[in-house]
Amino acid sequence: RWENLFKKRMLVHIDAVKEFYAKMSVIHLKKKDVVKSSVKGVVIEFDHEKLATILGVPGNNGICEYIKDVWEESRYTKPLEITRRFANDENLTAARRVKSGELKPFQRIIHFLVMKNVVPRFGKRDTSSFMDLTYMDHL
Repeated sequence: RWENLFKKRMLVHIDAVKEFYAKMSVIHLKKKDVVKSSVKGVVIEFDHEKLATILGVPGNNGICEYIKDVWEESRYTKPLEITRRFANDENLTAARRVKSGELKPFQRIIHFLVMKNVVPRFGKRDTSSFMDLTYMDHL
């Protein structure tokens, strides 16, 4: 489950993260894409299934699992509460995607960071999936 990403705080080595992303490339193979990079001379290579194992999240559908409209509630994620907070509407009765126009200025900045840096993607960026909102909430 994607909520595993939010269960605990982890130590992050900023310089190692910067080096990883600076050297990262995506290799497009026939049946899957592979991410390849290196940090301090150590080669790092993985596909979406390996990354899912490392992060403890679903890996069978890759990014499709992340962006689909499944709004599961758990003790770590409360879809209706998060939607109300980012849609700035306490009267909402159901969780839904939030359009960027509904966000307050600071929330728009966080939304931009998620769309461009945390989970970059092509296509529509004017609405936030539940996982986008969850990332934004934790930032």
